[in-house]
Amino acid sequence: MVDNRYATALVIGSVLSLMATVYLSVAVGTQHWYQYSCPSGKREGSNATELRNEFINGEFDEKTYSETLFRLNGTLGLWWRCILVPGRSYWFKEPDPKMERQCVSFTLPQQFSPKYKHLGNPNSEEDLLRTYLWRCQFLLPLVSLALVFLGGLVGVCACLCRSFTPTLGVGVLHLLAGLCTLGTVCCFLAGVDLLQQYSPPPEGVVGSLGWSLYLALISFPLQMMAAALFLWAARSHRKNYSRMTAYRVA
Repeated sequence: MVDNRYATALVIGSVLSLMATVYLSVAVGTQHWYQYSCPSGKREGSNATELRNEFINGEFDEKTYSETLFRLNGTLGLWWRCILVPGRSYWFKEPDPKMERQCVSFTLPQQFSPKYKHLGNPNSEEDLLRTYLWRCQFLLPLVSLALVFLGGLVGVCACLCRSFTPTLGVGVLHLLAGLCTLGTVCCFLAGVDLLQQYSPPPEGVVGSLGWSLYLALISFPLQMMAAALFLWAARSHRKNYSRMTAYRVA
């Protein structure tokens, strides 16, 4: 028989875990982790069509796509990089064209490609810090989601077996998942800061955090609160069970 307090803690923890999973999944799949805002004068003076074609169809080059993000109001995510360009007009040049966002995904080899201290120069020295920060920001959210999924499976098995003991493992898995989520955000912010040190944005271009990163930040405390509830319920139930057993023996 499970005390109502423990059952309530499990329900609230499950809801928090579900919310955190949804938020983190949306954050990972969207491109608004970091965004650049370029003044209209600088944007109109650049050859947007040429930059767009090179950005979408050109070879993967960190320096090239970074400069394009600066000049075309780009956004950067864990798996995507996007630019804001005028829509295609086949008949005439519109004075105020409708802007559309075009995105290119990072392929798996690109996610694990080395970073260099001199951007765009593969003959220069490899920047190990940026290389591993980039790889961690790609792997850690996947590990976090996998840990939460594994915790859910353990919880379902615990319910089917009518056992409260695995709840402790569920709490530990959520605790590790929360740390992975926090690590993802830290690695991304550190990587962007180092990138801007090697390739600073032009004057007038402003960078800011996007809503996708805030979703990941929100999912971190939700996972930690869920972990705390699971751990509290498991520990308290174990103590209560031990006292009841000792009382019956006495």
